[in-house]
Amino acid sequence: MNEKIQEARAAALDLLKPSQRDLDCGLQLHAEALTCEAYGFGPFSTADPDRLRQAAAGGASPLELQDLNEDMRMTRHAEDPAARAEFVEAWEAAGVTCILQNAGEEGQSALRLLKRLARYTYAADLLRPFLRRAATPDDIVQTKKDGGHCFYLTCNGVPLPQDWVSVEEELRYIRVFFQLGCRMMHLTYNRRNMIGDGCGEPNDGGLSDFGRAVVAEMNRVGVIVDVAHCGWRTSLEAARASKLPMVASHTACAALNQHCRNKPDEVIRAIADTGGYIGICCVPRFLGGSADINAFLDHIDYAVRKFGADHVAIGTDVAYTQRRPPGIEPFRDSPRRKAWESLWPPDSPPSDPPGLEPHRRLSLAWTNWPLFTVGLVQRGHSEDTIRKIIGGNVLRVARAVFDGRARCWQ
Repeated sequence: MNEKIQEARAAALDLLKPSQRDLDCGLQLHAEALTCEAYGFGPFSTADPDRLRQAAAGGASPLELQDLNEDMRMTRHAEDPAARAEFVEAWEAAGVTCILQNAGEEGQSALRLLKRLARYTYAADLLRPFLRRAATPDDIVQTKKDGGHCFYLTCNGVPLPQDWVSVEEELRYIRVFFQLGCRMMHLTYNRRNMIGDGCGEPNDGGLSDFGRAVVAEMNRVGVIVDVAHCGWRTSLEAARASKLPMVASHTACAALNQHCRNKPDEVIRAIADTGGYIGICCVPRFLGGSADINAFLDHIDYAVRKFGADHVAIGTDVAYTQRRPPGIEPFRDSPRRKAWESLWPPDSPPSDPPGLEPHRRLSLAWTNWPLFTVGLVQRGHSEDTIRKIIGGNVLRVARAVFDGRARCWQ
């Protein structure tokens, strides 16, 4: 493992302090189990700062620079041997079979959503045989049998033409994006849209009538309903509307840390009642408390005790980023206005809590996935429970929604 991965591993071990028995048991279980991340990202590459500087000197707009930066971060490992080697190294260190990969963007524009979907499709196709795109839950299982790695693609928004001619007309791209490989979609990001209210809105009006039609269509087509960024009432009403299991793919428990991105018990119970799960994330601000791997495990413990092992997963919402070669200065972009979809209330930005010690954040690194399993062993969870949390529940819901879509045509 490179020094970046080693440093993160050392930080987590220092906080966990597992016995040799728990360490060995956890690492072996992690290697043997099917691990499936409820929401996350494959390792990012670093963008080429010279290309960004050249584009800026040539008059590129802020949007063009953002697009070029994203393109390189999401695809350089498919084209550059050094970036590819570090991509493989990081993924193997994490020991994850499948990532429900965010291949969308925050919003509803079909063209906007298509860009990231194209980039991750391109990267996965060029990274074969190391990486494949899973089209069905059975593909995920086969990937594990083959000792491989895969994306199960997700979208950060519901693609809509936004012509508002009719409800049926607005829904037609859900099936198109399903055919392109998207298997999960956010109903909202932080702001309000025509489907419902995001978690950043001060007045949570819940799910709209159109939103109920969206949930029904996602059920019918076979797309997992994700309310990770939805307001609490919107999340609750979506759970009541869905005929198939639905999720909050990357969140935490509001009972342990009151934050707009976390879910209260009433919402988690409603999600569990659909047969779904919440994915506990690795964002320090959302975890609260010590904001480290122990706080992360606290949220898992709470959710398992309160709602049962069948309804808890891990959706880190963090990524490994390729190391920058020494002596290469990063590109400094000009300040930008706050993005439309952000709407983070003043007291709840996703940035680190003030005074967070670096080793605590490092303990939550994506490459520390094996130590998440070790931590669960330490805390006395059974092997069956751990297998559900680190992958089994995600696979079960993926299969229930994919196989259940035919029932919703009636």
